[in-house]
Amino acid sequence: MEILNAVSTDVKQIHQLIKVYADKGIVLPRSYLSLYQHLQCLYVMKEEGKIVGVAGLHVLGEDLAEIRSLVVDDQYAGNGIGRLLVNKVAEEAVKLGIQRLISLTYEQEFFAKCDFTVVSRHSLPEKVWVDCMSCPKNDACDEIAMIRFIA
Repeated sequence: MEILNAVSTDVKQIHQLIKVYADKGIVLPRSYLSLYQHLQCLYVMKEEGKIVGVAGLHVLGEDLAEIRSLVVDDQYAGNGIGRLLVNKVAEEAVKLGIQRLISLTYEQEFFAKCDFTVVSRHSLPEKVWVDCMSCPKNDACDEIAMIRFIA
């Protein structure tokens, strides 16, 4: 298995995999349009043509980016795929000059294992002003903000 840049023919599988977790309230849903529009920021791990994991990189500011839509097929959970995807996103972020990688998550333990630490959501104004203001959960956000310094 290897991590690849997503291509347009991957979008249906990516959407379905994200939907599994979005339906459980673990990640935010993504529309087909959003996936196509951000295709160049998505990374997938495949096994024999099947997407078994996906992660997105979303730049928020000069030195800040977010890892988004990180999901792994349940059948492949616990095999290190999530960590490999996090590291791939971090590598790509460094290439762009990014120094801080964040995640808003319910999976605090997983991200802690990937060298993220908990921070206040309000210490990330780029995230708050770009995305949180329009999020339906903004006034009652229960996600945990975490950060990893990568440069």
